[in-house]
Amino acid sequence: MHPLRKQRLYGVSLIVVLSSAAIGLVAFALRDNINLFYPPSEVVAGNAPADRNIRLGGMVVEGSIERSETSLATQFLVTDYEASVPVRYTGILPDLFAEGQGVVAEGRLNASRELIATQILAKHDENYMPPEVAAALEGKSSAPADSLLP
Repeated sequence: MHPLRKQRLYGVSLIVVLSSAAIGLVAFALRDNINLFYPPSEVVAGNAPADRNIRLGGMVVEGSIERSETSLATQFLVTDYEASVPVRYTGILPDLFAEGQGVVAEGRLNASRELIATQILAKHDENYMPPEVAAALEGKSSAPADSLLP
């Protein structure tokens, strides 16, 4: 083989190997930053991982909000009208957070399948529901008709 062709072959091989390594490192670094969405019925069924960040979406159960008198800790239930999951959050809740409203909570499940939330997202007006929540609630028999939006 001609020395110039051999040198080009080594150069191209080096570029392919380094590019593959870079793509592998980026994929490895991003694997923990993926937030998967789960409705409460899948969390109760055990389909949600306990060791990864997830998003739990549904409606806040009426009468389930319990606020601490001494701290910013709040506990409430999120439902998809089939199952409910308890959520614990410490921090300032969005202004639009209320009972009977759509919510998406980001966090990790603990051993008792309770979501320890790091962020709470509430819908921004009465005509909006996060698409993930609407898809999870669509077709549920006991859902109020006006809570399901296209």
